[in-house]
Amino acid sequence: MIKRNSGFPKPMLPNEKQRYNERGAVERFNGCLKEEFGGNSVMVKGADKVMMHLMFGILVIFAGQII
Repeated sequence: MIKRNSGFPKPMLPNEKQRYNERGAVERFNGCLKEEFGGNSVMVKGADKVMMHLMFGILVIFAGQII
C-alpha cells in the first residue's frame, strides 16, 4: 500500500496561497447557498425563474453579512 500523505504540506508560492484562500471562500459561499438557502431544491422551471430564486438566496446571504 502506498502512503499518499507524508505528513508535511507542500510549500505554496504566495500567489498560489492567495488563490487557494479565494477558492475556499467561493466554495464555502456556494455550499451555504445550496445547503441553507434552497440552491439544491429549486422547484421551478425556466432559466429566469431559477435565476430569480438563486438571487433571492444570494440577497439573504449578503443581508446576513451586513447585519
